[in-house]
Amino acid sequence: MAEPGQGLHGGDRVALSLQAHGVRHVFTLCGGHISPILAASRARGIRIVDVRDEATAVFAADATARLSGVPGVAAVTAGPGITNTITPLKNAQLAQSPLVLFGGAAPTALQGRGALQDIDQRPLVAPHVKRFFKIRRVAELGPAVDEAFWLAASGIPGPVFIECPVDLLYDESTIRQWYADAAGKGTAVGDRLLRWYLGRHVEKMFAGSGERPTAHVRAVEPPQPPAARIRQARAALARAQRPLMVIGSQTLAQAAQAMQIAAAVQQLGIPVYLSGMARGLLGRQHALQLRHQRRLALREADCVVLAGVPCDFRLDYGKHIRRSATLIAANRSARDARLNRRPNVPVIGDVGQFLRALAQADAVPALHAERWQPWIAQLQSRDAEREAGITEQAAVSGEHVNPVALLRMVEQVAGDKALLVADGGDFVGTASYVLHPRAPLRWLDPGAFGTLGVGAGFALGAACCHPEAEVWIIFGDGACGYGLVEFDSFVRHRIPVIAIVGNDAGWTQIAREQVKMLGDDVGTVLARTDYHAVAAGFGAEGILVRQLQELPAALHKARALARSGKPVLVNIWLDKTEFREGSLSM
Repeated sequence: MAEPGQGLHGGDRVALSLQAHGVRHVFTLCGGHISPILAASRARGIRIVDVRDEATAVFAADATARLSGVPGVAAVTAGPGITNTITPLKNAQLAQSPLVLFGGAAPTALQGRGALQDIDQRPLVAPHVKRFFKIRRVAELGPAVDEAFWLAASGIPGPVFIECPVDLLYDESTIRQWYADAAGKGTAVGDRLLRWYLGRHVEKMFAGSGERPTAHVRAVEPPQPPAARIRQARAALARAQRPLMVIGSQTLAQAAQAMQIAAAVQQLGIPVYLSGMARGLLGRQHALQLRHQRRLALREADCVVLAGVPCDFRLDYGKHIRRSATLIAANRSARDARLNRRPNVPVIGDVGQFLRALAQADAVPALHAERWQPWIAQLQSRDAEREAGITEQAAVSGEHVNPVALLRMVEQVAGDKALLVADGGDFVGTASYVLHPRAPLRWLDPGAFGTLGVGAGFALGAACCHPEAEVWIIFGDGACGYGLVEFDSFVRHRIPVIAIVGNDAGWTQIAREQVKMLGDDVGTVLARTDYHAVAAGFGAEGILVRQLQELPAALHKARALARSGKPVLVNIWLDKTEFREGSLSM
């Protein structure tokens, strides 16, 4: 490991900045373009977690960012390594998740000349990140990392990309020799011009790199919500008879403040629906938290607080909030606060800070909690009725396993430190109604992009971020296919996940509506594949469940295996269900 100062290569400079920013993990799929970053990072005590698909590396970095509020880090090689990250980058951008992605690139002097894996990467990546850093000198590497970390977490959080050409990462003597060999020793005018050009190019690349680098960690100040808007929101709630709050992922952009935000929500006394990363904010059970009939509740409310939630498809584009209701929209993004529905009270700033300010001891809404009790009781009664209906649906028996009964059993068996990762369509949609996250930041789902394939990467990142947690992946059998190969990574890195595969032999969320509307199941039929055998082939434990009576023993065995340090996949044959009839989103 080179020491700071003379002789420090580009990979060392990146690693020093990562170390200064407290990075504990770099997720990667190796490649010669980025090897110096990986070696230098490991030499400085940063854990390198290598996976089998570049998408998994970015999903894992995304998960650590969501759970900690600190930008996650991934590194991938040039060309196809980078193109494989476009989906997870866009997923992170739409989820407003801060991460820093390092991408390799061809040597600076050979870009655009047909070098290995050389493409113009900026047009592909730039639309999906807050900034695309194209590094041209070794001395720029450290400052770019410092700037990227600040930028990823500031304002509206999101991913940042740093392109690192291979000739800026290896040691200077090697690169100078490489360029000297490329220039050759010919005496013709063209040969001498080439040597002059390449020599000048190398001097520019290494200019200033002999100076001792110093990492600069910039504090990220969350955008403050305007005091006048907070007063307006208080006044609106003071007039309300039927207030309702919907809290989304952006509320926990400052993940370290989760407990204080939860306390503020309880102090306000407003009935609340939780979505995305906010699931579990109030714990497993709380009297103010509602889980069912959100659309109907929005229609009935006379004052709606959207905390970190835009009026997109998840809220029916705002159509179900009555026009006579007062709409309070708190969001870091002015665009998202006004998306599809102009609020009466837009509060542009950090949503967690807004809720904490709103719930201060002298806040008006808390004085009106007693007046809201009939409304809260009405919503709670409706929730209880729906829970009773779910219980009835769980009792229906069939040839294999009722998915609702399965999820009810997972809810009972999973431990207090369970961290739930959701990856799928119909089965995961059912899980969102049945499973109750145990605490704040104990639920991970794709977010607004609806991306399948997040499960393995999210679980990997979650386990690295919270090694004490009991990590469960709730897989649909369709989604399972994306990340099944990562059981190799779980085994190699000793990540003891518990994967539950709801195997109904189909892309059921699509099939249900497609067959009804088009009379054709084309493209939606899968097989009762032996996913458990594939996991076992990678060295994990695989368990097959075909009948409900086999399920309790299988789940308890899975937990015991995970506690012993072994990853496990439970492949459960499901019966068809109408639980989510009419669930297709547009």
